[in-house]
Amino acid sequence: MSIIVTDAGFGEDTLSGRLRLLDLEALRAADRCDLPGEFALSLANNANADEIAPFFAWIRLIVIDFPSFADGRGFSLAKRLREASYRGTLRATGHVIADQYRNARRVGFDEVEISEDLAARQPERQWLARTGWQDNFYQKRLRAVA
Repeated sequence: MSIIVTDAGFGEDTLSGRLRLLDLEALRAADRCDLPGEFALSLANNANADEIAPFFAWIRLIVIDFPSFADGRGFSLAKRLREASYRGTLRATGHVIADQYRNARRVGFDEVEISEDLAARQPERQWLARTGWQDNFYQKRLRAVA
């Protein structure tokens, strides 16, 4: 069982159990008429945001895999999806650690899915200590946004 981390702390997965999970191959193969209404999409961190954009209206949740905490391509993909106007839920899953939570939120992730093992090694208080992701955001100062 996995744990969902948000700015409120640890919680249960309330989305993916209700949505049909498709991968990119299934999405490519699907006729738009055959799409199951709203669904979840599982992506590798090297996916092309422009290829997915025509399906945004049906995608309620996008789950981006992080095969290693040292591989930041998932952060770039999340930012590109948000810039392409994806407004659904973005979830990082895999090898994401508490130290990366602020960056995940800043690029557009809504939540992070972690294993119970990682939650035991990095308890909720370590994740909550990074929920002030909007504080000390130097890019905000450069843009002169209050």
